[in-house]
Amino acid sequence: MIEVTFLSGGGRTVTAPENTNLLRLSIREKGGIPFKCGGGICGTCRCRIEQGIENTDAIKPKERKHLTEAQFAEGWRMACQTFVLRGKVSVSWPPRPAATTARTEVQA
Repeated sequence: MIEVTFLSGGGRTVTAPENTNLLRLSIREKGGIPFKCGGGICGTCRCRIEQGIENTDAIKPKERKHLTEAQFAEGWRMACQTFVLRGKVSVSWPPRPAATTARTEVQA
């Protein structure tokens, strides 16, 4: 079994079978990792493996389109492309930007 802690999602820790996709686990267990496409196209599920990066699989080509080598070195991955193979992993992600509304001012 693996153990994943969703640090930005309130610190919730869940367990799952080995070789589990990080985004699918987050969706199933309400971990909170943001996502849109789930297929490596949009880059929305960018997250940082804070602990346990050695327990994840190899970086995928789709991740290389959204992240730099420097970001990989800092532990950044795309949750939709990352599988947790064994052990414990802690993951965080940037907060979602606040929604802004456009205002049109009409002058008389």
